[in-house]
Amino acid sequence: MGLWRRTVLPAVAAVVATTVLAACANGGGLRVEGPESPPPAASATPTPSVALGTGSPSPSLRRTPEVTVDLYKVRARLLADRRLTGYARTVLSNCTVISRCLSRGKTVDVLHSGTPQQIVLIHTLEKFVFGIFLIAVEPAGPRPIWNLNVEQPTVNASPQGDLVVESKIFTINDPVCCPSGRRVEVYRWNGRQMIKVSSTDQ
Repeated sequence: MGLWRRTVLPAVAAVVATTVLAACANGGGLRVEGPESPPPAASATPTPSVALGTGSPSPSLRRTPEVTVDLYKVRARLLADRRLTGYARTVLSNCTVISRCLSRGKTVDVLHSGTPQQIVLIHTLEKFVFGIFLIAVEPAGPRPIWNLNVEQPTVNASPQGDLVVESKIFTINDPVCCPSGRRVEVYRWNGRQMIKVSSTDQ
């Protein structure tokens, strides 16, 4: 009986140990892991709906593609508009070299339509800007949306998609040539027209 314990029991223990080690080796046994892996990082690629233009990314992430509107076509469309002011009509009617009366400003999408609009500046021969036009760039041609009579403006789109117009204004002691004041106006598309939402003189 003592001999059996000394020879058989060690052999049985060896077999059991070998079986346990084999089970761990093939992945079916106990598995020891390190710290929990962090969740995969969010993809930098937009979701399909945003990539296809059907989603609603925040306005600050929108990028308006650059466009080049045909200024000769813009001139023709403006002259056909009965609401064009008399002075602007006179300037455009006498303008045979388009660069002397119209120039392109920034490309924006303040209508939030996904179709770019371009700011067009109207100016005198001396490049004194006295008005701006918001022109929708469409397959059928340029379409005037809105205009503003303003002197020497700087026009940009805000991160929220509003139109920000900064212009020169005269203060009390300014000479006729040189306005020293500044006006900042913000315009917003309400779904039907552009409305002024703020105006600040500086």
